[in-house]
Amino acid sequence: MVRTRAKRTGFTLVELLVVIAIIGILVGLLLPAVQAAREAARRMSCSNNIRQLGLATLNYESAYRRLPGLMGSSTYSAQARVLPYMEQAALHDLVDYGRPLLVGPAFAARFDIAVAGLVGAKFPIMLCPSDGEEPFFPVTFSDGSAGRSAGLSYMFSTGSGRGTYYDDRYETDGMMWERSFARLSKCSDGTSNTVLFAETLLGDKSMLTTPPTRMPARVIANWPGTTSNPAGPGWVSGGLISNPNLSAIFPGVTNSYRGNRGESWIRGVPFATTINGYLTPNSRIPDIGIHGRGFYSARSMHSGGAQLGFLDGSVRFVSNQVEELPYRNSFSANGGEVAVLQD
Repeated sequence: MVRTRAKRTGFTLVELLVVIAIIGILVGLLLPAVQAAREAARRMSCSNNIRQLGLATLNYESAYRRLPGLMGSSTYSAQARVLPYMEQAALHDLVDYGRPLLVGPAFAARFDIAVAGLVGAKFPIMLCPSDGEEPFFPVTFSDGSAGRSAGLSYMFSTGSGRGTYYDDRYETDGMMWERSFARLSKCSDGTSNTVLFAETLLGDKSMLTTPPTRMPARVIANWPGTTSNPAGPGWVSGGLISNPNLSAIFPGVTNSYRGNRGESWIRGVPFATTINGYLTPNSRIPDIGIHGRGFYSARSMHSGGAQLGFLDGSVRFVSNQVEELPYRNSFSANGGEVAVLQD
């Protein structure tokens, strides 16, 4: 009887290692493409969010013949006022504009416990899907209990930030300032040339005494100042602030950094809900806050730039390398400037 040796049908170790190596190479080639496709989808979703907020604001204007206005840091934001036009009418019905959102002295104001459910309500449409930062911020309510507020990525523009137009307690060259409720007729530069919204990054909840090492920066540099008896727009205890050279100034005047940018979609405090055009997108200079106002940059985790929403409802992606002058011009509504932005 002749015995035959059975043929081996499995892989040898060398063959298996070759296959694994090939698979690794393919994964290495495909992964960047997959990540790029995912980011493209997130960027499109972000653009759609801004477009929906812009259309909601225009619908508000159609109903009231005015844009929503800013009403101070202790009351409701302009974003809250457009809730009915974002399919959030039921939630908006819970808002009582005649009642303060915050109670207590200005230096230690707390959210009214009666609106805890509103303060903590998270809206995906108000958040950029590329950001990745936790969108909840710790707060204390009027009864002493701890809670959280829901943040947002999309800020109403208060103008170019040039001169004293960063000080939204007075009329700015944008479409928003305190108690504005501006009419579209103010926008003589054209609605397609005037920024209404811009995206930014959520704060990282940190408190720093040294400059941030992570860029894009998620903190606001604090420029100490006092305006208890302001002499006019831009005046603080040290004098008038107008068109400052921030790259030269901010390291010397900053005494702390706080990661509270965008900390509450419902509260109309400037650092949480507004932006201006003084700093170009993803500026290497951190956002700078002074006497409750400041110089705030459009920021994003999208590669190479950030998205702006215009007063006509359009959305444009603007490069980090955009020229400073036309960029600031695009935030001005009635200056007659040329605002040609390259996507």
